Amino acid sequence: MRRIVAPFALLLASTACTSMSGEMPLSTATPEPMVSPILTGPEAFDKLTYAQPQIARVTHVALDLALDFEGQGIGGTATLDVLARDDAREIVLDSNGLRIASVTDAAGRDLPFTVGEAVAEGGKGAPLTITMGDARTIRIRYAAPEDAEALQWLSPEQTAGGEYPFLFSQGQAILNRSWIPTQDSPGIRQTWEARITAPKPLDVVMSGVRQGEPEDLGDGRRAFRFVMDKPVPPYLIAIAAGDIDFRALGPRSGVWAEPSVIERAAREVGDTEAMIAAAEDLYGEYRWGRYDMIVLPPAFPYGGMENPVMTFLTPTFIAGDRSNNGLVAHELAHSWSGNLVTNAVWGDGWLNEGVTSYFENRIVEEVYGKKRAEQEAALAFANIEETLAEVGRDAPGTALHNDGSGELIGSAIAYDKGHFFMRTVERIVGRERFDAWLRQWFDNHAFEPATSALLLADMQENLVRSPAEAERLMLREWIFEPGLPSNVARPDPAAFAAVDSAVDTYASNGTIPAGWNGWTAAERMRFLDNIPKDRSAAQLAELDRQLNLSGTGNNEIRFLWLELALANRYEPAVPQAEEFLARVGRAKFVRPLFAVLMGEGEWGQPIARRIYAQTRDSYHAVTRAGVDRVLGIAG
Repeated sequence: MRRIVAPFALLLASTACTSMSGEMPLSTATPEPMVSPILTGPEAFDKLTYAQPQIARVTHVALDLALDFEGQGIGGTATLDVLARDDAREIVLDSNGLRIASVTDAAGRDLPFTVGEAVAEGGKGAPLTITMGDARTIRIRYAAPEDAEALQWLSPEQTAGGEYPFLFSQGQAILNRSWIPTQDSPGIRQTWEARITAPKPLDVVMSGVRQGEPEDLGDGRRAFRFVMDKPVPPYLIAIAAGDIDFRALGPRSGVWAEPSVIERAAREVGDTEAMIAAAEDLYGEYRWGRYDMIVLPPAFPYGGMENPVMTFLTPTFIAGDRSNNGLVAHELAHSWSGNLVTNAVWGDGWLNEGVTSYFENRIVEEVYGKKRAEQEAALAFANIEETLAEVGRDAPGTALHNDGSGELIGSAIAYDKGHFFMRTVERIVGRERFDAWLRQWFDNHAFEPATSALLLADMQENLVRSPAEAERLMLREWIFEPGLPSNVARPDPAAFAAVDSAVDTYASNGTIPAGWNGWTAAERMRFLDNIPKDRSAAQLAELDRQLNLSGTGNNEIRFLWLELALANRYEPAVPQAEEFLARVGRAKFVRPLFAVLMGEGEWGQPIARRIYAQTRDSYHAVTRAGVDRVLGIAG
């Protein structure tokens, strides 16, 4: 990617005058902004930030930024409101490659600053230390680096429409410090607002509430304004811009997508209002106002990202039958578990993902029925068992809580083990008591950070009724010890009884299930994931012929088919994989398929390297990093 030295000055200049007075208001979000507490115990110490929030912390961020699609850059100003001790004279922010032009106070007086030495690995970046003196408002003029990890700039050819470029951000876990100068820690919640200018006719959406219609600036650009008046962890500040249209789904929900995708997207997420109502019935009011979504181009590295009021979604979930809408339920559930109550450190990420996975399953049960919910839970449990079999039941990374230096061993722990912890507690104490406890957890810790220790203490105080019940629950073992406790509430084996029987029949005599067309997506995934992995070319061809696996519109099933076929060096699957890997950037699919190819030695490795040479630049930094490791490419 070419350097953008010249556009740096352009980006700064283009946001220098943002109102009739020449200055952007420091805060329009609310006269009395909500300020969240900071947890100061050792279990809440965040190793991945340079911030010292107990001395000086950011409470509000006001962004005034210009998008430069030609130079692929973002720049302008960030105005920070600071809450600090009376004797505090410095504030430390996080920065990863930000080019700082100046730092001033509210009156425009220069403030000294230094950018420390960067940590090469892990994306921690460098400390930005500002000598603020008595100032409690700081304005930073800056530009993001041309290779900002949080941002992905797509050429028109990488979009569905093929006519206009596209931009999206992905901030979790610590990527937002590559385009926003702030304290980038989940435990330091901040309100924010933004004014973003972009070239016409592109639209801009953010994870804040849009303020009115865009303003035509008369120079081929428009300005968009957004406000998030509730304090959020900074990784949830998100932006997307491109040729996108909107469809309303209900009085408080809607979906954005490229014009050629919008109708399919709107049909796929048509149950959103029912999901919101089900979630509110379970665990209380939806507190964010609107719930909108944007279906991004396929380069987006995740299934979804729970950015408040604007969930980001991969188009790979669109199957035409809403069979993958557990993804929508999951991101919606984050509006309570994750966005409302957030892990203070990433070592407690299961507090977001595990609780949300449980909540997702409850929404699915309410909207789609108990059978589907039980089947999807059984698939999740199989993920836990597969992971533990691979890494060992005593592997330290299989505890829900870790030391905070990184993520757990795969999603099967944070998501699925966390889900089954909640499920087990519910089974032991009863659904009515458990739901009352979880609702009060959300209510009493709303807009606050949390830790594993805090949740354990809350359970012990507000849920557990006796020492005997505490012993049955095994709470501490679930959270702090590896493996799977003996009291786990295993899924009902009847959920997949017919499918498992079909698997046994196929394994013994090769009979392909006649009822495939009537099966749910979960049943099809269960079958493909459990049949014998060693298949001949003739057997694979017969599977594909009878089940139309290579022609499925469900990307979850297509992935399982390609994984099986490539592991058996099935040549007809190679062009299918090439097309799939060129079209899809979702890390969940991309990294494992490259890993399968690399595991096939002299047959698969040349194929993997050839495909990756063609696709690498189209992947988000998150996906690239994972595949680079698989292929042994140095960072």
